[in-house]
Amino acid sequence: MELRAARESDVDNWKEVILIYNSALKQISTKLEILNDEFHHVHRYNPIEHIKSRIKTSESIVKKLKKRGYESTIENMIQYVNDIAGIRVICSFTSDIYQIAEMIGNQSDIKIISIKDYIVNPKPSGYKSYHMLVTVPVNLSDRTVDTKVEIQIRTVAMDFWASLEHKINYKFEGNAPEHIKKELLRCSEMISELDKRMLSLNDEVQAFSAKED
Repeated sequence: MELRAARESDVDNWKEVILIYNSALKQISTKLEILNDEFHHVHRYNPIEHIKSRIKTSESIVKKLKKRGYESTIENMIQYVNDIAGIRVICSFTSDIYQIAEMIGNQSDIKIISIKDYIVNPKPSGYKSYHMLVTVPVNLSDRTVDTKVEIQIRTVAMDFWASLEHKINYKFEGNAPEHIKKELLRCSEMISELDKRMLSLNDEVQAFSAKED
């Protein structure tokens, strides 16, 4: 499966589109690294454990377009697929998620299009994460392109769970046996409890450190 590129100019357009999305990812990644460094400078603490970024494959883009009833064209890709450029921000504690989201929202050149809080409102499967769809301006030699990037912010524990769910869905093509789905949901509940306990423990340690200072 490939995106339609009947002419050589279409191939050039495809290459330029990918260049633009890659540039958007670089900008967001750099911003996050700077914010993390600043946070450490001010608070002596890094909210971000690590950052992953990726460009969606052409096969995945085509699959998504077909599922939504759209032709596999570059124009439809840009208009209807919001997660072509994706960044995953992994942090230690649930509280970090909202601090990071706030810092991103305070950036003057980043426009927030939508927010989906799957931590407050988890998916039925038990999936938890904080999703932001934003645009960032990519400055080319002849124009500026506001480019969509999906940012997912989650704890290490949430990321571990999501990684396992993805493998299971891939293995069973989205139709896992019911007992596996139920076990995944129970694991999600256990991870939520773990995140709460770890946050509480960290808060206690931080309070103790503040007394020593």
